[in-house]
Amino acid sequence: MHERAGTPATESDLIDVEALVRAYYEQQPDAAVPEQRVVFGTSGHRGSSFTTSFNEHHILAITQAVVDYRTAQGIAGPLFIGADTHGLSAPALTTALDVLVGNGVRALSDEFEDFVPTPALSHAILKWNNDPARRAQGEADGIIITPSHNPPQDGGIKYNPPHGGPADSDATSWIANRANELIASGLHEVNQAEPSGVDTYDFRGEYVADLENIIDFDAIRRAKIRIGADPLGGASVHYWDAIRDRYDLDLTVVNELVDPAWSFMTLDWDGKIRMDPSSPQAMASVLTRAGDYDILTGNDADADRHGIVTPDGGLMNPNHFLAVAIEYLFGHRGGWRKDAAVGKTLVSSSMVDRVAHHLRRRLWEVPVGFKWFVPGLLDGSVGFGGEESAGASFLRFDGTVWTTDKDGILLCLLASEIRAVTGRSPSELYGELVERFGDPAYERTDAVATPAQKAALGKLTADEIGATELAGEPITAKLSHAPGNDAAIGGVKVQTADAWFAARPSGTEDVYKIYAESFKGPEHLAKVQAEAKVVVGQALSGSRST
Repeated sequence: MHERAGTPATESDLIDVEALVRAYYEQQPDAAVPEQRVVFGTSGHRGSSFTTSFNEHHILAITQAVVDYRTAQGIAGPLFIGADTHGLSAPALTTALDVLVGNGVRALSDEFEDFVPTPALSHAILKWNNDPARRAQGEADGIIITPSHNPPQDGGIKYNPPHGGPADSDATSWIANRANELIASGLHEVNQAEPSGVDTYDFRGEYVADLENIIDFDAIRRAKIRIGADPLGGASVHYWDAIRDRYDLDLTVVNELVDPAWSFMTLDWDGKIRMDPSSPQAMASVLTRAGDYDILTGNDADADRHGIVTPDGGLMNPNHFLAVAIEYLFGHRGGWRKDAAVGKTLVSSSMVDRVAHHLRRRLWEVPVGFKWFVPGLLDGSVGFGGEESAGASFLRFDGTVWTTDKDGILLCLLASEIRAVTGRSPSELYGELVERFGDPAYERTDAVATPAQKAALGKLTADEIGATELAGEPITAKLSHAPGNDAAIGGVKVQTADAWFAARPSGTEDVYKIYAESFKGPEHLAKVQAEAKVVVGQALSGSRST
């Protein structure tokens, strides 16, 4: 933990936004340098103009690659496009529009030149494609320009195909490869034109008006829930006012500042400015207002993540809120399919497993990445999909799809509905789950690994784990593929009756991530974490543990 974690940012912590934007236009990537190539992770391509990993040439190439991809796929409808509040997002939006217009693509940007949250873009794509008359004009897809909760110097761009959610690895690999080809060839095949006369779409109005079909605002009003919402300087900033006004809520936007340097933030655990609403350090200033509202919430820069603060419990651990949300929703959404499953990523808390078992609902456990929830949310076979990193979405009252991307605004509103309907805060409800199912200790740590070891871990199979016990308990499962869809984990997960760990290589650092949990307390968790390193190390070295 950094010595200044949780303290206000000072002048020395802030980026020079003008220099950042200048570097966006001046620095040109070299496709032969790995760090400067286009690389799509679980949430698109991210980088910084300062390190020549997110510059104008990247966006020119990526956008042209998206155009080429959608042409190859026969996607002929409009492309919805939006951006968040990061300093690199506005210039990247202009660049992308240049290319879209130059290729004759009908681009739909925000009607009010407002910021666009990721869930609002997903909602727009689905609304178009679910309307037979509009769909007859061609399927829609979208681009969202955001690095999510990443620090202010970063930029990001993500492609959402017609299903509305994050593109799968086949699509992103094709787009990244094509973009790198374009950069290497000097961008000669990139078409550009002045982005004049671009069509518009009211992302905010359409999204906010439709919320009544998924959130019980009548209950929130009747209970007179006092809501505080902090956009953390992100794209949801004007959405909260619109929600308050349309649904007549007692809702206060506690911080309406938008500053691409994020000078009002407190430093995260590592001393960096990071707009993570699930981090106690990043949310330190928000937490000082915990007693002022029945529910206080935070969102990250593109509003795909949520942070839930209660007067009695402070900032809730994301895993805890997921478990509460699941129990509540499956008990209060009668329009959902009786066989609708509970979706979770395999590194989320096993409290979710126990809640799902109690509800007699099928648990659908998938690898890390929200893209895995897309098919189930689309057809209603998955009622709720959630990640341990504070990202989730769920179905409308009638059991049809809402978004196929994470929706932090939605989950924040759900917290108020839960408080209104149950009369108890989400943190109180989690305490009741603990009484019934046990109190898990959960933590994510990193272990040093060479690039070769990371590559080996990503390909490790369950059969290569030779251990039979973990922290004194018999191992009940060894997984290299997710139980829900048999997709490769990109690592391994080892389970016992009361504990588990999962190990996955980092995409950006020479470490691998260890997620671990124990229902036997912190001391047992520490044993699990220590033995996890031994088990993984022996597997990577080709030896077997006994």
